[in-house]
Formats: sequence, structure tokens, C-alpha cells
Amino acid sequence: MAWLYVISNRHQVVTGSLVDLAARLAGVDYLQLREKDLPAGELYNLARQIKEVLPAGTRLLVNDRLDVALAAGADGVHLGENSLPPAAARRLLGPDKILGVSVHSVEGARRAAAAGADYLLFGHIFTTASKAGLPPRGLTTLSEVAANVNIPVIALGGITVDRVTGCLAAGAGGVAVMSAVMAAREPAAAVTALRRALE
Repeated sequence: MAWLYVISNRHQVVTGSLVDLAARLAGVDYLQLREKDLPAGELYNLARQIKEVLPAGTRLLVNDRLDVALAAGADGVHLGENSLPPAAARRLLGPDKILGVSVHSVEGARRAAAAGADYLLFGHIFTTASKAGLPPRGLTTLSEVAANVNIPVIALGGITVDRVTGCLAAGAGGVAVMSAVMAAREPAAAVTALRRALE
């Protein structure tokens, strides 16, 4: 079944806190806690609070901070291209935790998969405000990346309900969104709409 992957941004949340929103993510497979401006102690506390309220079946990943992910009892960590090498992270995580890696090319995807990644985030697929001025990589490149690895490739960047089917047709194992859920007035309804499109 295709994944619905949500990336956090507490600055986009319209009503209540990020913890309040996390409690309403039934139907989401993974929540990546990506609050880069928080120091380790605050990030740890936030991860613990979110872990308490996440619906059953939603796994918590911490962006970049392997130490916080392990200390907070998260389900795994997500690494960027300039983070710890995936192979080193895998040694510290052990075999049972989830390791995700952001990639931007076929070569990068192959390397990350060989180093022990469980899934890849690939983007940005469509034009998005968060990557203003950078041309999107598009569905053709997504298809090439997905064809070159045997782990799920999750499409990221400018994903809307209408674009989900195209991403899946190109070989994506699911889609990742931030503002589509974080900035929604009704996050649970946004999740339901995306989940329907994935099914």
C-alpha cells in the first residue's frame, strides 16, 4: 500500500500546536519531525510529546538528529544529503529502526539504498514555494530513480491530491507533504483526501 508521509513545520500550523495536530494524523504512515531551528533539548521534549499522542500506526521519524531520535524512542531517523553517512547511521540505529534518506539523483538513490536506507525521499517533483527558483525534477526523473532501487521512493515537492496518481504511476511508493497538512484548517480532512487519492 502506498505511503502517506507528512513532514512537520510547527510555524505553518493554523490552530493549536504541532502536538495537537499530530494527534489528528490517523491515516498517516510516517510523520517526520523536522524542526531545524530547535535545540536538541527542545526537539527531544517535542518528540516525546508527539510520540504520546500519535495515532496507532503512525510512525515517528526525527529529521537529521540521530541522537534525539534514539533518546526519544522514535521509530527512526531521516537523513539529508549532508547528514551522517547512511551506513554510519545504520550501525548506530541497528536493524530494527527505520532509516530514510533524501536523494536528488539516480546515483544518490543507488548509494543510499546500498548503504542500508529503508526508503528514499525524492524531489522536488513539482514547482513548490519552498524551492523557489529551482526547476522541479519531474515525474520522468522520479520514474528513473524508482526503477533503479528496490526500496520505496517517496515523491516530495508540490504534491496535491490531484497529483498523487501521477506520482504512483511513475513508480513512487507514496507521497510526502508538508503544507498540504501542516497549513490546513482541517488537517484530518486533508489527510483523508490524500489517503483516498493514494488508494
